[in-house]
This record gives sequence, structure tokens and C-alpha cells, in this order.
Amino acid sequence: MLIKTAEYLQSEVDWRKCPVPNLPEYAFIGRSNVGKSSLINMLTNHKGLAKTSSQPGKTQTINHFLINKNWYLVDLPGYGFARTSKTNRAKWQKMISDYLLFRENLQIVFVLVDARLEPQRIDIDFINNLGENGIPFAIIFTKTDKNSAGKTMSNVQKMKNTLAETWEELPMMIRSSAVSSAGRDEILDFIDGINNEFTIQ
Repeated sequence: MLIKTAEYLQSEVDWRKCPVPNLPEYAFIGRSNVGKSSLINMLTNHKGLAKTSSQPGKTQTINHFLINKNWYLVDLPGYGFARTSKTNRAKWQKMISDYLLFRENLQIVFVLVDARLEPQRIDIDFINNLGENGIPFAIIFTKTDKNSAGKTMSNVQKMKNTLAETWEELPMMIRSSAVSSAGRDEILDFIDGINNEFTIQ
């Protein structure tokens, strides 16, 4: 897929105020500071599309971007550590949960996982919750450029082994790097394939 246009549309805290659900939609989420904004900018070939920050918790709303005029990319707040109150974290959790459960044109949730780390309980819990609610997802391993190939392979295999304990079928897993653009074509081709099958319900 060739990205011709990528434009910011709107930010909301209520899924019901999101754009009209007449186009296929793909959400990106991960533990705080996993490199989500950098990945989005790499995918869209637009350095400033998603705001990057070294401070966890930068994204606090449901952010919609219109790609090629025919699909939505959604930047969701990270889960896990962020320097904010428990009240705010509870609000974010409900906002994310409601969006994932009720957004009717959501096709796939891309769960971002740091390739430098062994499986984290917070990621496993989030992934299992998606499965329990029947929400389609794929896993993208980020920051592979900061790892040796062997270490990345080891951590990916450990994730597979961990999920295989409770999952009969494993989700798609893609290795990526915002620096080298590794995984870009695979992710965009995957999205393109789904877009070709999308019909408005």
C-alpha cells in the first residue's frame, strides 16, 4: 500500500463522538512509552503526524487520522504506567474499553509490545481481555533496532510460548522498527487486504 495522504481529523474522549463509522478503522495501542507514535509516523511516512514524547501518558484521547481518504488510523492512550492520578487512569481505561467494545467499524487492534523485553504481565492481560471479548487483534513488536536479532527472536518465541498456554490459535505477530522501517510493508499490506474486503454493515 502506498500512503498518499495522512491527515489528523479529531480527538475525543467519548467513542460516540468519533467520526461516522463508514470506513474501516485500525487502532494502535500498547504499554506507555512502547514507541506507538514513532511507529504511526513511520507507517504514514509523516514525521509529525502523531506526537512523540519520552514522557509516558502523552496520548490521552482517542485520536483519529484519515489515511488515503479511505481508512482510519486510531492512536489510543497507552496502558500501564503514566504520571497521573488513579481517577484519570480509570477514565482512560473506561474510554479505551468502551471504544474497543462498541466501535462498529473497528477491524483490528494492533497491540504494540517492546521487543527488548520478555513477555510482560500487563501485555498478556490486555491481550487476553481482547480475546475474551472477541476483539480481533495482531501484535507488533517495536524497537527491534535496539535489540540483537537473536534477542528479538527469543522474546518473540517467549511471547508465543506464553500465549500458547491459553490460546488455541496464535495471533499474527510482526516485528517492526520506526528507525529502519522494518515491518512497514507487512503491516500496510495486512491493512490493505482487510480494506479490500470491507463493506458497510
